[in-house]
Amino acid sequence: MAPRIAVLGCGYWGSNHIRTLKGLGVLAAISDANAPRAEGFASENECEAIEPDALFSRTDIDAIVMALPPQFHAEMAVRAAEAGMDMLVEKPIALSVADAERAVAAAHANGRVFMVGHVLRYHPAFEQLKALVDEGELGEVKYIHSHRLGLGKFHTENDALWDLAPHDLSMILAITGSQPLEVRGEGAAILDHLSDFAHLHLRFAGNVRGHLFTSRLNPYRERRLTVVGTRAMAVFDDVESWDRKLAIYRHAVWQDSGQWAFTTNEPSYQPVADGMPLTRELQHFIHCVETREEPRTGGAEAITVLKILTAGTVTHD
Repeated sequence: MAPRIAVLGCGYWGSNHIRTLKGLGVLAAISDANAPRAEGFASENECEAIEPDALFSRTDIDAIVMALPPQFHAEMAVRAAEAGMDMLVEKPIALSVADAERAVAAAHANGRVFMVGHVLRYHPAFEQLKALVDEGELGEVKYIHSHRLGLGKFHTENDALWDLAPHDLSMILAITGSQPLEVRGEGAAILDHLSDFAHLHLRFAGNVRGHLFTSRLNPYRERRLTVVGTRAMAVFDDVESWDRKLAIYRHAVWQDSGQWAFTTNEPSYQPVADGMPLTRELQHFIHCVETREEPRTGGAEAITVLKILTAGTVTHD
């Protein structure tokens, strides 16, 4: 029998979860502090609207997808775990490492699945990129950098770094397979006391370097992850059309008579499987609920991401 899943939080991203879970045939209920909003979504999707406080006493709900403001995630995750429910918690899962650890510990103590919504880990282009790295097609990875820029998504509790960087950090951690040895952050607050621009500089074992740039005050939209290896370079560009989302550059660099030389080559665009990342993410969550497997993006990764964000945060008066 398919799990019965409720969505807690009916904002922009919560509404995407509602639509996708409905299509997958597992949407059982919708919950939101704004009761009329929850009832409206429930009516549209032919399911039940449940008050948030009543949700955790329902024995007919197997799992919850939480898409709340991040300051509420930890408390609700603990309540779900203690109620015997599995959970997918949107990023960031908390605004402090302590709260994140408390939520994940509660899930483990109660034998519950805890998954974080790092949706780009389930993007077919990233999955193909990760496979190329694992197969050695890029050679030894030396440098990874990501740009996640745009205009908007202003929040009162979390800045550009905390809002925009978790997806990229998740991908960088997956590629390196390790936690950074060193994290250094730079930020600039333009509108108020929260950073609107942020840079993270990362150093991993083997002197692998990483760089991440986020901005919510940028005139153009950019969603790009670049991996530089000793044999080739790869670019996952989520703004590009589907047939150009993953490019491989087989440039060559060498020393000739003590001088550096190089040649450039046109990119080869890699075929990418069909499938929407959110659908694939939720299919993975359903699979983990049914099989009790540890999610690809589980609690340990979520905590590591928060530790990096914390280490790289610049405070402003």
